[in-house]
Amino acid sequence: MDNLLTIKQASVWASKHLGRDVTPSNISYLVQYGRIPKRGDNGRVLVDKLELQAYYKKHFSTTEDRWKQKLGQDLNWHLSFSDCKESERTKHVHRLHPYKGKFIPQLVEYFLDEHTDEFKKEAYFKPGDIVLDPFCGSGTTLVQANELGINAIGIDVSAFNAYISNVKVSHFDLEDIKAEAAKISKNLSEFQRQNNNAAFEQHLLEKLKEFNNKYFPSPQFRFKVRKGEINEKQYSKQKAEEFLKTYIKLVDEYNLQLRQPKEDTFLKKWFLQPVRNELDFVFGQVKGIENIKTKKVLGLVLSRTMRSCRATTHADLATLKEPVAQTYYCRKHGKICKPQFSILGWWQRYVQDTIHRLKKFSKLRTNTYQRCMVGDSRNIDIVSNLKDKAPKLAESILKEGISGIFSSPPYVGLIDYHEQHAYAYDLFGFERNDDLEIGPLYKGRGKEARDSYIQGISEVLLNCKPVLKKDYNIFLVANDKDGLYRSIAERAGMRIVREFKRPVLSRVEKDRSAYSETIFQLKEKALNVPA
Repeated sequence: MDNLLTIKQASVWASKHLGRDVTPSNISYLVQYGRIPKRGDNGRVLVDKLELQAYYKKHFSTTEDRWKQKLGQDLNWHLSFSDCKESERTKHVHRLHPYKGKFIPQLVEYFLDEHTDEFKKEAYFKPGDIVLDPFCGSGTTLVQANELGINAIGIDVSAFNAYISNVKVSHFDLEDIKAEAAKISKNLSEFQRQNNNAAFEQHLLEKLKEFNNKYFPSPQFRFKVRKGEINEKQYSKQKAEEFLKTYIKLVDEYNLQLRQPKEDTFLKKWFLQPVRNELDFVFGQVKGIENIKTKKVLGLVLSRTMRSCRATTHADLATLKEPVAQTYYCRKHGKICKPQFSILGWWQRYVQDTIHRLKKFSKLRTNTYQRCMVGDSRNIDIVSNLKDKAPKLAESILKEGISGIFSSPPYVGLIDYHEQHAYAYDLFGFERNDDLEIGPLYKGRGKEARDSYIQGISEVLLNCKPVLKKDYNIFLVANDKDGLYRSIAERAGMRIVREFKRPVLSRVEKDRSAYSETIFQLKEKALNVPA
């Protein structure tokens, strides 16, 4: 009994033992997912200190050492930001909407702020400067530049990416957002009462809870699986088939139409009919909002809601496989789960979260300018595009130039940037520019794709050079396993002056293997001056 600790006591002990912050949530995670057994009785959750110590001895034996063995001793662990909690890596507006392939704000902040350390010997940017991100993505560089008092310009071929970015850095009337969101929630509830999907889902949840408590108790089930006492594959298949009978009976009882006809668009294929009906209803409500800024932010809330309500398993949200229209065993949660039949819960949750995040950012933001322009960074006229929106900034660029670039170009053959938000393009009607993407997944990783990538990135740098200061600094975040960036720099008339190799610890994808990326620092190529 002397070794039994409460969750809070265990977090304190583990923090001292490991020399880093271990939260109660971290300990709860270990219990919930069967990493360590749950002890205690009468509803109390206790953990055994010796079992916790054994777990850390086996699994925590310096992640840094293990990764360096796989990725090389030149790995800069300082840039892993391993001490940052998830709440810090996704702080305020950075989590307004999911986005594959974005870097964490701490990485941007490290290179944009004025601090120096044993690795960063000088400050590259200062307040009042202008920084450019020609592959703006979801706007991480723009947001962090704002926090640091730096002006920032972003460019992206994706209209939806620019939409996300510009919502993040805009000013809003939070009270108006609250009022309009409340109206929509009320109207959606009324809309639901005219249908039967909400009542069906509530009935289904009751049956699921009863079944899961009996056959998949948490955390005992996971722990038995890890100990080899239960064959997860066989057991889960049997129980999933058993519950499916109850599910089919409920569908018949409530006379639900689940699949949409034809399924020839993303919206028709990946959303069950009851969800699609509610999406169309809320979209109509959002379109009727008079305040343009409120309309934009609630449109983004709707898009985030849509993503969470796709007819897929919880484990396949990031990489869709096949639509799911029935209950299934979920390895992520260790129980029988269901697809979504209503959007109201997610809509209300994301409304609250969005307002909370906008409010937090409003207390940190500076009076500087940030904007993402829709266009092809290989040929866009940056100054001309700014003249109407920010004439003073355009004039400043003409006189003094942009201090540099901080950006993460797309990786060769990794992501289709338009397709990851296909649901939003379908509903909102944004024009797609898939053919302008550099290095998209659909073009593969062959020699032709790599050559095209080299040409594309170098053309972006060449197009940006005329608006940069003479002594510019460019930082490009890339996983250059094909060794393309030497050629890119050469073609752009630049040189790589330094490489920062960092471990990437927090990845959205399921693959948790050792992975690194490099931050290339580029400057103008030195002229060969005769002696």
